[in-house]
Order: sequence, then C-alpha cells, then structure tokens
Amino acid sequence: MTSPIRVLLADDQQMIRAGLRAILDHEPDIEVVGEADDGVDACAAAIGLRPDIVLMDIRMPRRDGIVATRAIRADPQLADCRVIALTTFDDDEYLAGALKAGAAGFLLKDATPTELLNAIKRVHAGHALLDPSLTQQVLDQWVGQRSHRVQNAALASAVSRLSPREHDVWRLVASGASNREIAAALYLTEGTVKTHVHSLLTKLDSPSRSHLVTLAYESGLVRPGSGE
Repeated sequence: MTSPIRVLLADDQQMIRAGLRAILDHEPDIEVVGEADDGVDACAAAIGLRPDIVLMDIRMPRRDGIVATRAIRADPQLADCRVIALTTFDDDEYLAGALKAGAAGFLLKDATPTELLNAIKRVHAGHALLDPSLTQQVLDQWVGQRSHRVQNAALASAVSRLSPREHDVWRLVASGASNREIAAALYLTEGTVKTHVHSLLTKLDSPSRSHLVTLAYESGLVRPGSGE
C-alpha cells in the first residue's frame, strides 16, 4: 500500500488551517502531520516532521513564507520536501519571490477543494504548479515591458551552455508538461527526461521546476501569450 502524502499546514490564521485540515482529513491518501502559525515554527516543524508538502502562507509573523521557503529548500535534510505557496491576494512581487525561494508553485486560498487536492498530488509527483489565474501577473512582473531577450548576464551565459535537447525539454517543462508527456513528445525514456531536468536545474541554478518555467519566460525561450 502506498504511503499517504504527508502535509504540513503553515498559516497564521487558525481558521484557514482548520479549513485546509477539514478538506485534507477526508482524503485517504493525504495525512496532515502538523501545523505552524508562523515562519519560524514552520521551519522547525518541517525539520521535526519531515513532511512531503508544506502549504505555506506567504505573509506570516516572525519569518515570512518566502524566507521560510528558502530555509526549507536550502536544508539538505529536507531535500524531498516541496512547498506550495498560498496567498489571498494578487501580490505578484511576493509570488515571484516565493518561486525564486524555491516554492514548487502557488495557489490562491480561494482555490476549490479539488484544485487544492490536485495541486498537492501534482507537486508531490514532481510537477510544477502555477495557478492559471496568477501566472500572467508573475510573468509580467519578471519579464516586464522589455523585449523578450535575456536580461541577466549570468542567465544568458548559463543558457548558452545548454544543449539543443535541453532546450527542447526546457520548453516543454515551461508548457506544463509532465516528464511522461515530455518523454512521449521527444521519444525519450522518462529516466532520460529526469536526467535532462536535473541538468537544467543545475546549469540554470534553479531551485525548482516552477522556477524553470519563469526562467523560460525571462530568458525569452517562451513568450507570454504566444502559446509556445
């Protein structure tokens, strides 16, 4: 029998945590292992409980969700722990910061129970998660109104070292494709795709798959609204 997905709830509002727990406690393949009401306790709970997923409020006292996410993703003991950033407002600066810190993706707190459950399962399976209602705002904040060319010298240098096949995989990652879908599209094995994704994360100094998506837009590999 497959072990349930272990989830830690981090939010400074007790009612939000209670609502999330009420949804998740009804799922046989998900287990809420703990709660935290600020960023400091969230980091401590993550170390002590080793959850698979942390549902992380962006704005919390003592240590905000961005700083807490960065600390969790930097801890070798928590290499398998993924963070989903949660917010109640369309604050693209904070959301972009969460992705830069290593969050696997983000959701609005008014997401439906089905969207929440799908997000947890998708991130646990290793996929990127970008809430469609916020993705364009985050991309606009990163890319701005400038022409679609590489703006950062370090990123430009890293991109120039990618192989043609890595570019192909990166473009499909940016489209939201899973490793299985990428493998089918490029006639590769899933193991080979995983190797290419790992290489992209390393070469582009990226903390997460979702960050690869935003870098694809920032570099000009994919253009907002182009459907590429």
